[in-house]
Formats: sequence, structure tokens, C-alpha cells
Amino acid sequence: MESIKWIGLFTLIGMLNCQNMAVAEELPREAVLPLALATKAASVAVEKCAKDGYKVTAAVVDKAGVLRAQLRGDGAGPHTIDSSRRKAYTAGSTGRATSELAELVVKAPHLHSLGKMNENILILGGGLPVQFGNEVVGGIGVGGAPGTQFDDACAQAGLDAIGAAQKAPGGK
Repeated sequence: MESIKWIGLFTLIGMLNCQNMAVAEELPREAVLPLALATKAASVAVEKCAKDGYKVTAAVVDKAGVLRAQLRGDGAGPHTIDSSRRKAYTAGSTGRATSELAELVVKAPHLHSLGKMNENILILGGGLPVQFGNEVVGGIGVGGAPGTQFDDACAQAGLDAIGAAQKAPGGK
């Protein structure tokens, strides 16, 4: 009789564990941007701009907009710290190049409020989504070059270095 109680108890525990596993299997899965890739993308972006004679900062954020890596090149202005992070945030959260968003706002003035959704949005060229396959896993932003097309080119160099999708307007 005692052994039947124990068998019943173990059966009940097993059933509960199976239900918990079934629930866990239903949880959504997301790709995560590894620190090594974020750091490499930022480093290559800053190096590309430095070779071109531009003093910039590059920032990389994850899908949630949280900063993963940021490098301020020698001589880059202090304002580039905020602008690069905000460009990365904007590109990552919208899944679009910030240059593309800037053009869209000019063409459709009723979308001007997009830039005021929160204090992290910056609709100014130099931000690109970090995308592998069809999944956006973050954003990269570059600030400090003398034109958004140069910021875009350096950000794209960072994406190229980690094998992410081509995103810069007018790119390859």
C-alpha cells in the first residue's frame, strides 16, 4: 500500500513537470546580439571613419535598445556619444535606416511626430539596423562625420565586418 502512494506521488510530480516543460517550449525565442559582434561592429565603424579622416563615435544597441558597445574615436566631439547611441536606438527599434526615416519625414510632413516618440529617437542619418536574415537584433549608429552619408558608410562597414545584412541607402 505504501509503495502505491509513492508511485502515485511520483506520477503526479512527473505530470506537473511535463506541463511546465510544455509551457516553456511555447515561450518565444529571439536571437541575441553577442557582445563580441557589437564590439567588432563599433570598432570597424570608428576605424573606417578614422581612415577617411573623420572623428566619430559608434554605438551598437540590442533589440531592446540597450547599449551593447560604444567607442568614441580620438578627437570625436562629446555630442557624438549621445547622437550615435540615439541613431542606433532609432534604427534598431524601427528596423530602418535613419537616413531613410529622415527622407520619409521630409516627404510626408505628417510623420514629423515620429521623431518625438521618446527621448531616444533621433531621425538623422548614420543609424542602421543590425539584421541577420529576416531578424533585426539591434542597431548601429555613427555620429561625427561631416555628412550623414559618411556616417552611413562607416556604420555599413561595421555591419559588413560582422556579416549583417546590407542596409545603407544607396549601398551595394
